[in-house]
Amino acid sequence: MLKEQIQDFCKAQGLTTIGFIPCRRFDELRGFYEKRQEAKLQNEFETSEIDERINPRHYMEEAKTIISIAFPYAESIPTQAEPNGFSVYTKRLDYHRVVKQYLVALCDYIESLGGKAMAFVDSNTLPERYIAYLAGLGFIGRNNMLITKTYGSYVFLGEILTDLEIVCEDQRNFEEMGSYVECGTCTNCYKACPTCSINKARINPNICLSYLTQKKELTHQEMGLLKGNVFGCDFCQIECPYNKDITSSTLEAFSTLDYMNDEARIYAEMDNKYFKEKMASTSCGWRGKNVIKRNAIIHMHQKGESIDQFRGESSYINSYIDRLSEK
Repeated sequence: MLKEQIQDFCKAQGLTTIGFIPCRRFDELRGFYEKRQEAKLQNEFETSEIDERINPRHYMEEAKTIISIAFPYAESIPTQAEPNGFSVYTKRLDYHRVVKQYLVALCDYIESLGGKAMAFVDSNTLPERYIAYLAGLGFIGRNNMLITKTYGSYVFLGEILTDLEIVCEDQRNFEEMGSYVECGTCTNCYKACPTCSINKARINPNICLSYLTQKKELTHQEMGLLKGNVFGCDFCQIECPYNKDITSSTLEAFSTLDYMNDEARIYAEMDNKYFKEKMASTSCGWRGKNVIKRNAIIHMHQKGESIDQFRGESSYINSYIDRLSEK
């Protein structure tokens, strides 16, 4: 009964991809995280405390159920990389805030049912994709992304911990996840990845193009790997067969912002006023003005456009212009 009530509430909000699993320790992930740390694959966006990553109850001791929800964001099916270098997900309002608003509304509803609830989106220690996989929202593809039946991989994920005991069970398991049964023999994403972050040998998120666009500091080699990307990357998603015939998002809060389709020069030239009024509220604004501005300047340079006009703006920008000017 509780499950159906929550599902109906979500559907009324336009959310159709939702799943439930018992709240438990994910001890099966310990070895995976330990190996990643040993191989120095963990980055600054991840906590080094493995116990926190495998134990959701460090957030809510009395939690009994985890609710996982996928939020579709693509209004149309991308067939090529965005010409101005911004990934599809960045061209809309900050998903952290939008998803959180939906989740808070659901938390309020759960509390009206007599339960306690906490909402999470992205910035937390939960293994979000794994939870969504266990809850039956989709499968994990070779590109390490959750792929849903209805919306492909163009989804954001959010979770709720609740002390309500909802009848459910893990629909899949850790051993099955890495078999890539649904991918079959397809390796389109491997071929599409410009940095070979995903390949037959291993997945290295620290050279993922999306990650590189978010780094505060880039080496000369990393600048060359950007391939014109200003923020994020869609190459592996565009080539995935499961993304060829998907349903478009109908969530108005994720409508594309017109000014996010401007040419890269606009973002390279932006000042603090432009950033605060427009960029700060987007899904890439959290990283700050300078990183976006730097990447837009690199984009222009890689397209053969002059970047001399940006000299003198700041020591941070100057350092990258100097390196870009090196033979």
